[in-house]
Amino acid sequence: MNLAGAIRDLDPAQLPGKRDEDWRWTDLRGLVRVVPEPSTPVDPRDVGQGPFEHLVSASYVVANGAGDVRIEVAAGEDKTLALRLLSRGAGSHTARVEVEVAAGARLTLLETYEGDTGGYVAHASLAVSLGDGAVLERIVLAADGAEGVSVSEAEVRLGAGADYGQTVLLSGARRQRVETRVAHPGGGAKLRLDGVYLVADKRHADLTTVVTHDGTDGVTMQMAKGVVRDQARGVFQGRIVVARGADRTDARMEHHALILSDRAEVDAKPELEIYADDVACSHGNTVGALDEDALFYARQRGIPEAQARGLLTEAFIGEVIDRIAHEGARGIVRLWAAERLTG
Repeated sequence: MNLAGAIRDLDPAQLPGKRDEDWRWTDLRGLVRVVPEPSTPVDPRDVGQGPFEHLVSASYVVANGAGDVRIEVAAGEDKTLALRLLSRGAGSHTARVEVEVAAGARLTLLETYEGDTGGYVAHASLAVSLGDGAVLERIVLAADGAEGVSVSEAEVRLGAGADYGQTVLLSGARRQRVETRVAHPGGGAKLRLDGVYLVADKRHADLTTVVTHDGTDGVTMQMAKGVVRDQARGVFQGRIVVARGADRTDARMEHHALILSDRAEVDAKPELEIYADDVACSHGNTVGALDEDALFYARQRGIPEAQARGLLTEAFIGEVIDRIAHEGARGIVRLWAAERLTG
């Protein structure tokens, strides 16, 4: 299985499929029979501004996979940057991004996936490295077109005492997947992995994470929530591995989803693999409908049913959005989510 190779060689046989355990709910091989020709080049200067433009000191734009990006934050620096990955037309393309945050540095990375109505196949590969004591908050808005196929895969390595916070928001596509794999060294490093998927029509969104704790005294906190309606499908896969000797690991995972129509679907697989004894680990998973009691009480107070459902749904995902540290980005994300809940 090699998505980048499939795009490079125009070879659908290399695409991941349902026989690959981690891809069984996001089968690309069965969907994409012919990999499109390479995407037409797009001038990044012609794509307008992104949603976070006014919050950042610099913006990196990768349009149809043209050019690799390397982001470096030196020791003592504190930066807020935008990374925009755009897909235009019906071609295929790949992009590679490297992010290095030096020891003691801070970075807020505001990342967007912006697709049009074309039937594109896009792959982004990110390599993220945090030095000792570095801080990074990564906020991802994945807004692909309904006919697009988009996969983002991030490999994250933490230094001792590092603090990495992530919030991923997905609205789905023909197939959309944001995957994050974290090498956690322990050593007092802190990890927050949050996500929200809001999927309607016939869209498909896949939020996948894997965290491997290799040292003592590491912390991972994860909260993911989803809302699906119409004939949409949401996928959550979360795996936390605590290696032998990674004592005093504190790892918590939660996934909760709302299904708002009879034909919508949620597939969830939260996993803990624990090979150490002295740990505090837990996971929780629920999939269901809106709380009918809460809806009844809202209507008893004169709130129309449609408005009551909207308020309850916003409150449901708001718990995740409220954990975003960057105030300006948090406000934009809240508006982005509200538009998709009411659209």
